[in-house]
Amino acid sequence: MLKMAVLLSGSGRTLDNFHERIQAGTLQAEVQVVISNVADALGLKKAENYGYPAFYAADNDAINSILLNYELDIIVLAGYLKLYQAPSALSRAVINIHPSLIPAFCGDGFYGSRVHKAIKKRGCMVSGCTVHFANGVYDEGPIIHQQTVVLDYEDTPDDIAAKVFTAECEAFPEAINRVNDKGINFFWDRV
Repeated sequence: MLKMAVLLSGSGRTLDNFHERIQAGTLQAEVQVVISNVADALGLKKAENYGYPAFYAADNDAINSILLNYELDIIVLAGYLKLYQAPSALSRAVINIHPSLIPAFCGDGFYGSRVHKAIKKRGCMVSGCTVHFANGVYDEGPIIHQQTVVLDYEDTPDDIAAKVFTAECEAFPEAINRVNDKGINFFWDRV
């Protein structure tokens, strides 16, 4: 069972998903701490309600100072909207999710609705999400798991976003379970 820190910037929808799956016994992880770079993020209030230690930290140094107080296997970026640099001991243990099928529609500047608008503009018929390790460059770390969704001609960017988020709710826990089963090094060594 992986001990994880969750970093977020917003509403905590992914934290909700993790909590529900941990309670159901389908996610092989334990949330040790939740940290947000946004002081009034709804995700922090949710973390407190779930009984998780919850902190605001404005930058990498502040985040990493908090993390020193916890025994961790992984750090999960769950809607964390800044480039994060982990402490050296955990540099290969940061997991992120991106709302497209990497290598398409990814990199600096591609996040949230920007991704879905670009997918719509290009006329894509599939999209999805990619769970990957973070390596300090946006969306370049080893891929753990990808999940596709079929798009319709009439889908708006909001429709695409809803379909992709539904896929994320399945893919992120699946990826964490794969890391629990195979170990972190398996994914770094295979690429």
